[in-house]
Amino acid sequence: MGHQLGKAGLVTDNALTGKRAIVVGGGSGIGYGSARLLARDGATVTIVGRTEQKLRDAQAQLAGEGITVQYTACDGLDGASVKAAVDFASDDDGKLHIAVVVPGGGSIKPVLLFDDDEFSQQVDLNVRPVFLMLKYAGHAMLRAGEGSFVAISSTAAVFSGRYLASYCAGKAAVDHLVRVAADELGQYGIRVNSVQPGMTHTPATDAAFANEAMMAAFRAQQAIDRGGEVEDIAQAVRYFAGPESSWTTGQCLTVDGGNTLRAFIDYEQLIPIPDQRAVILGERE
Repeated sequence: MGHQLGKAGLVTDNALTGKRAIVVGGGSGIGYGSARLLARDGATVTIVGRTEQKLRDAQAQLAGEGITVQYTACDGLDGASVKAAVDFASDDDGKLHIAVVVPGGGSIKPVLLFDDDEFSQQVDLNVRPVFLMLKYAGHAMLRAGEGSFVAISSTAAVFSGRYLASYCAGKAAVDHLVRVAADELGQYGIRVNSVQPGMTHTPATDAAFANEAMMAAFRAQQAIDRGGEVEDIAQAVRYFAGPESSWTTGQCLTVDGGNTLRAFIDYEQLIPIPDQRAVILGERE
């Protein structure tokens, strides 16, 4: 059941009733879990992503729980597509109140072995969807006179994750964009925050969770001895989206079982990693 802050600051039902929300990457994983909580608590939610069938399946699965969402296909890297999705998700007056952006990614690769364009493309894969949704959702939030924007970042934004250079750089850029945007947009009633998940079980991390040695390495570097679940991250998104965080902006909330208290794992001990020196010097011989 949803909740809303009452006169004494207590939580009452349906906190997000009347709010329009869009979730990029809402067809699965963290996006799906976030959309589920937002809709459960009263928001009118649109899930978007590149694959319409995935969105349709997610809509049907949520309907099985009695939760209604709408969907539209969207390429988060294309400005016109993002604008169209925001227009679809907004109300008849062009107002939107909540936006959540999940997509990102990158290769596990030594920094000197990235192709020239490959590195930039992977940084952009993390940053561009956040910027484009911030821009166009921000326009709709200005019309609403308020809003909450939530980016899904990563603990990679704060760790030195060896062999994750493009991903770390991209997520660090996301978090700094969040802080600058929060500083600029607070005067208009728009809050901007991010959630930094640790190793969380989603379809994208199925292979990692199936690797027992890798998961043991992660758990050994965590204060709480378990992997993350979608619900762990979705609850943080829900907090930032709702009135419970009305005085919170420009924050990057880490949800990682305490991993950032310790250290990131060493991929070189778990999977084959090319020797940069051998590869590069070998090319000259």
